[in-house]
Amino acid sequence: MNFNKFFRTALVAGAAFGAGLGVVSQANALDITGAGATFPFPIYSKWADAYKKETGIGLNYQSIGSGAGIKQIQAKTVAFGATDAPLNIDQLKKDGLVQWPQVMGALVAIINVDGVKSGEMVLDGPTVADIYLGKIKTWDDAAIKKLNPKLNLPKAAITVVRRSDGSGTTFVWTNYLSEVSAEWKAKAGSGTAVEWPVGVGARGNEGVAGNVGQTMNSIGYVEYAYAKQSKLTYTALINNAGKTLQPTIATFQAAAANADWAKAPGYRVILTNQPGDQSWPITAGTFILMHANPADKAQANAALKFFAWAFEKGDKMAEDLDYIPMPDSVVKLIKQTWDKEIQTK
Repeated sequence: MNFNKFFRTALVAGAAFGAGLGVVSQANALDITGAGATFPFPIYSKWADAYKKETGIGLNYQSIGSGAGIKQIQAKTVAFGATDAPLNIDQLKKDGLVQWPQVMGALVAIINVDGVKSGEMVLDGPTVADIYLGKIKTWDDAAIKKLNPKLNLPKAAITVVRRSDGSGTTFVWTNYLSEVSAEWKAKAGSGTAVEWPVGVGARGNEGVAGNVGQTMNSIGYVEYAYAKQSKLTYTALINNAGKTLQPTIATFQAAAANADWAKAPGYRVILTNQPGDQSWPITAGTFILMHANPADKAQANAALKFFAWAFEKGDKMAEDLDYIPMPDSVVKLIKQTWDKEIQTK
């Protein structure tokens, strides 16, 4: 699959959507409409291709960011919204929404530093936070050199790239920075949008990946699939247990193993900075939002059939892109939630 083509298509479609073009009008009457998070866009695209070949039903998903996706499902413009920043139970009840995790993934720090290959540079949480606070300004700063004594680091200013749109990816990233840096937590905090101390804004995971890829001496954050598919340079990270880790499906799964979805209202689980020697520090679920009493029940039924198919047949495709499928026990709970809370008749 040509993901770069998909990224460009998503950006164009997202811009048109934001300009006020209705999603439903752009799709076949039988197609499923959704909008939101860019974090899961690679896997939703892959699932959509396979599902259409099997069923003839397409998925018209607009990769426009979690904040915009939440607004679209609240406005009942789409059959489902997608967000990486899970809503709390009070907000779900207020808007009449049902929420569940569809898949898990991980974020990585991506860099563009001459001569440095993926996994060669090591960063820890406090250092990343200080870069995003603007306290660490050059790549040869003592804090970075201490972590990377063998790298030839340039005396060059760091260009910090961050999201410009309301973003669940930003929620996860800033949640992590708040976990590892008291100063970040006090000055910027966590959320889908924050007051960034420094940085150049870019829209979507696609935009951040593109900006870092084109800007020498830059750093950004994206979902791992974007770094992998775009062949961007990612860093190793030191985790909660003090271990230096590479981003792999095994380290993502180790962090995800700590999730207790059954006890969380609305399945609201945050997986940053988890304990464990092999736990990747920036792991997260990505969530689907649907109305408990959808206005278009045919669309709601079609969407639920797609998500059920993805749970049943999409695990290998997810793993191929280094996402983490939901455990079977959680899928069983989610299907019970659908039956109990979503009115499709």
